[in-house]
Amino acid sequence: MGGPGNAKIEVVLVDDDALVTRTLSFLFAGEDAFSVQLFNDPVAALRHLEQHPAHVVVADYLMPGMDGLQFLSKVRELHPESSRIVLTGYADKDAAIRAINEVGLYHFLEKPWRNEELLLVLRRAGERALLLAELARRTEDMAAFREKLFRALL
Repeated sequence: MGGPGNAKIEVVLVDDDALVTRTLSFLFAGEDAFSVQLFNDPVAALRHLEQHPAHVVVADYLMPGMDGLQFLSKVRELHPESSRIVLTGYADKDAAIRAINEVGLYHFLEKPWRNEELLLVLRRAGERALLLAELARRTEDMAAFREKLFRALL
């Protein structure tokens, strides 16, 4: 996952419905701001994420085998700085609140989504992830500087 100089926001999206991922592939084909990897299997998406961090990770709420919250919980362990989003066809406020609390959810989007809203949320989520990465880098730089200064003063 790169820094703020990168042109594209890296997105991983998993939904067990192939029609959803196919529809989204057409949406993202015309968007230069994003580099998107689409998956229908959460296990395959996790394998990808182990090797390729993403700024934004979007998961369907209800999937067989591993639901969206379980998936995003594993993503949080792998890449805590990634913005995590649930995409759901069920307007369940209790589930939304649980998701926010359990996996540090950035956003909860309902199906059917509006393309403009989805793209805006992904842009903002990507910017958030980039800012968190930059903050972490600067914090590390400051710690290294403090260590050098401390050693120089001894």
